[in-house]
Amino acid sequence: MQTMALDGPSVPTKSGGKAQQLVVFLHGYGSNGEDLISLAPYWADLLPDAEFVSPNAPFPCEQNPFGGFQWFGLEDRSAEMRLGGTRAAATHLDRFLDVALKARGLDESRLALVGFSQGTMMSLHVGPRRALAPAAIVGYSGALIGADVLAAEVKSKPPVLLVHGTADPVVPFAALGAATQALQALGLKVEAIARPGLPHSIDPEGLTRGGRFLQEHFA
Repeated sequence: MQTMALDGPSVPTKSGGKAQQLVVFLHGYGSNGEDLISLAPYWADLLPDAEFVSPNAPFPCEQNPFGGFQWFGLEDRSAEMRLGGTRAAATHLDRFLDVALKARGLDESRLALVGFSQGTMMSLHVGPRRALAPAAIVGYSGALIGADVLAAEVKSKPPVLLVHGTADPVVPFAALGAATQALQALGLKVEAIARPGLPHSIDPEGLTRGGRFLQEHFA
């Protein structure tokens, strides 16, 4: 498969110097890179030497023709189609990460993946399958796709923070426990945070915990 060159907004280091870390935001279904790049200012003080990038997913959203993108389609929600779509998108995302790290002279220990919803699904798929572990994965309101095949494909064990609202009407809250259990069974260190009453969103507490998690693991 020929890979597509992903592109999207970025925010340079607050320090003004060369990037020492790279934080890659992966947006949700029907959204675009502009959505999560808005989180960068909230974490810039904690990570003054980090560059933030937020690529658009590779495919136009099937249900949002007005500028939205998708990592994979949801018209067929079967487990087989979701895993196949995730694998297809992962090819493009892995290429993006390889190029972005090389361009900045960084290795995986300086990389963090931060996802929301479908972007969390991509983060949890790609991160443990990379030969060298990213410094951290932070996932909001997401799920683990293909847990039954991950054991045969895992190559690295990055630390993971998962945050999920108990009132999420889009991705069921139960996905938090399922992902945590499956990842921990493979030896990954997972911190899971339930946010009472939160719908399909990121709240200030989750944002704060995510920034501190990145700061800790980059250190």
